Amino acid sequence: MLAVAGCGAVVTPGGGSAAGDDAPVGSSSAPASPPVSSPSLLPSAAPAAPGALIAQGTVLQQGESLPQLCLGGVAESYPPQCSGPDLLNWNWDGVEQSETASGVTWGTYAVQGTWDGTAFTRTGEPIPLSLYDPIADVDPRLDPANPGSGDQADLEQLQLELFETPDPLVLSSTVTNGYLFVTVVYDDGTVQERYDEEFGPTLVAVQSALRPVS
Repeated sequence: MLAVAGCGAVVTPGGGSAAGDDAPVGSSSAPASPPVSSPSLLPSAAPAAPGALIAQGTVLQQGESLPQLCLGGVAESYPPQCSGPDLLNWNWDGVEQSETASGVTWGTYAVQGTWDGTAFTRTGEPIPLSLYDPIADVDPRLDPANPGSGDQADLEQLQLELFETPDPLVLSSTVTNGYLFVTVVYDDGTVQERYDEEFGPTLVAVQSALRPVS
């Protein structure tokens, strides 16, 4: 199980709390009781992106394996542990602020690239997150004046069901402002549409870890 990186977020196995300045805060813990039902809360497929995207997260490579782009939580160990999509066209030569221990090399970066639905291909020079200053992009659904229609207990139940049926595309979930916020690797709108069709437009709020280059 990966460590929870953030306040109150439920991290799915294989995923984690998504990186980014506008991640929901102040969420509630899921109840301990088992779910009553199991709605299909998970994306059916990972959509590809038509243009360049920005990723913020940990790049980790074990030995000669392909580097992984960890967009969610990172286990608090040394060296750290995390998982994510394969990162293609990556070279540690010349990359600043990386560290190596026990055959593992890692660092935290903002990386520009393309997403084909399964792997992220680097196209720009990586920037260490300690030096990266993105423009704030606040989700309007976090505004207390614009709450969702969800009941707290019902949203916590959906959150628990999502956690107990994990999918590698889902990084984290959190109950905030009348919504169940679900962070996925990438959404071009189709994942949000699926949730809207199943639950209505004011219950589940999808956020994308990979974002278009502005």
